[in-house]
Amino acid sequence: MAFLSLVLVGFLVFLAANGVMCSDTAGAGDGVDMEEEELFGLFEVMGSLLEDPTWAQMHPQPCTETPWPGVECELLEETFIFHVTKIHVGPDIITPPCKTSAKISESLLKLPYLKTLSLINCFTESPVSLSTVPLFGALSFLEHLALESNPSLSGEIPSSISNLANLKILCLSQNNLSGEIPKEIGGLANLQHLDLSHNNLTGSIPEEIGKLEKLAILDISWNSLQEVVPTSTGGLQFLEKIDLSSNKLQGRLPQELGKLKRLVLLDLSHNSLTGPIPENLSGLQQLQYLIMDANPLNASFPSFIGSLIKLRVLSFSGCGLTGPISATFSNLTNLTALFLDNNSLNGTVPPELGTLPSMNALNFSRNQLSGELLFPQAFIHRLGKRLDIRENNGLCTNQEAQDKNTSTSSSSRFLENPFCSSAMFPAASNKTVAEKSPDMKPKLYNGNRSSNARHRHDEDKEFVLLPPVLMLLLLLFGS
Repeated sequence: MAFLSLVLVGFLVFLAANGVMCSDTAGAGDGVDMEEEELFGLFEVMGSLLEDPTWAQMHPQPCTETPWPGVECELLEETFIFHVTKIHVGPDIITPPCKTSAKISESLLKLPYLKTLSLINCFTESPVSLSTVPLFGALSFLEHLALESNPSLSGEIPSSISNLANLKILCLSQNNLSGEIPKEIGGLANLQHLDLSHNNLTGSIPEEIGKLEKLAILDISWNSLQEVVPTSTGGLQFLEKIDLSSNKLQGRLPQELGKLKRLVLLDLSHNSLTGPIPENLSGLQQLQYLIMDANPLNASFPSFIGSLIKLRVLSFSGCGLTGPISATFSNLTNLTALFLDNNSLNGTVPPELGTLPSMNALNFSRNQLSGELLFPQAFIHRLGKRLDIRENNGLCTNQEAQDKNTSTSSSSRFLENPFCSSAMFPAASNKTVAEKSPDMKPKLYNGNRSSNARHRHDEDKEFVLLPPVLMLLLLLFGS
């Protein structure tokens, strides 16, 4: 590092001697309208990240004549001096993004006007501790901090992060962070997007998170968080997405969640939450995705579901639901996928489900449902393999309806769902091997998962939420 500093100093002297470096005052002549200390700081920061030792020589005027796609500047009108406002290093800029010995340089503090710092897949081998990163004291202009997909970035989230008073986006996903979420995070009054997913965070979700009154996206999935969902989340009126899936959360859901009038996605799957689901969740009138899989709810099917008229995906797989499917579905004209498999539901399947125009995936397998599935023939044919009613207590389809719409060449479109002729007697013939069932979960996420998380599932998830309608269409029409 000392050698690199000498090279940079020598290079700056060379620039000044040849008239390339201008003075700190406005209108001092031609050349780089930047302060020397800030330019030198940028050279040091890039030198600590990139493999290329000639970066400073190739980009002596990074704000004007010799730009680099990951660096942006803004002109300060009062002085007509350029200041570095964005540094982004990631696979979309250069491959590999950073050298194996990359680190976060203290020279970042020489870039006081920095608004965006985005380092993606930079720290893959040499250990870097977030606890010792000198970011959180002086960068008062910082609005967007993204340190993502860095397997060797470890340590705890420092409480001093609350000093970034202008921060709007904080993405620390797919790293190897540990420890608890600091309660001081509630001091980020301007925060709109918080993503701490795919780490090794422990402890509870702090109640102070309810102070983030401008928050629209909250993603703390794929960690090892425990205890209950804080009631304070019900006060975050701008929330559109909550993803707390794949943690170890316990207890019942707070009724305050029903106050989130803008919420579009609620994913609490793969936790240890218990039922019943609060009835006042009927207030979530903008909700499109409700994912509750793999929680020991051990309760009846929520009767308020029929009032969530914008629902697209509803999934309660493996939740210990009991009793009949009591909700009214006729108003759910946007419902595209319904997954109720691996429960203890009984009674018959509501025939109105077969009239929903957007429905393209239904899974009632491994329950105690019975009776004939009274769906239109065209509906059964359209769903094909995306209709699964196997391993129930006599639930069956009309064989004539399937045969009429199935040729020999297209028979693979259908699962081995039991026909009513063979389901009159609840015997082994009405049970098929569950392992043959295809994965019909809506893949709302896609991408690489962190290899350091304490517990993982088979699906990959990405740190950014993809357009859910697009992902669902890929699932439904690509099979």
